[in-house]
Amino acid sequence: MTDTQKTVESHPVATVQEVLGALHDPVRLEMVRRLSNAGGPVRCGMLYDTINKSTATHHLKILREAGITERIVADGQTYARLRTDEVEHALPGLLAAVVGAANRAGAADPSGTAAAQPPAPDSGRD
Repeated sequence: MTDTQKTVESHPVATVQEVLGALHDPVRLEMVRRLSNAGGPVRCGMLYDTINKSTATHHLKILREAGITERIVADGQTYARLRTDEVEHALPGLLAAVVGAANRAGAADPSGTAAAQPPAPDSGRD
């Protein structure tokens, strides 16, 4: 019989400025959008496509420290969970509005990469 070990790491929900700062990055916004649409914990590797693991770990840490997500380690697998209820209690309506806007942006881009990609730099030509 194997023992199931589970650890959860989370932080208090930060100030509105810190939460918005964490959500400002397109990669982190896409991670939050995916978590919200999943409706439950998601293996961390499923939250990113275009970045390497160490960069993803950094982005997940920023989200966790802002209190937006929590990290769950169960049986050697690492999951992230969106702390929807906690964020809603601290900052009513914020998460739903941000995720809704990200979903609409994703719907406008059928490839689903609009929220994950930073905007193209302005070429300076008019």
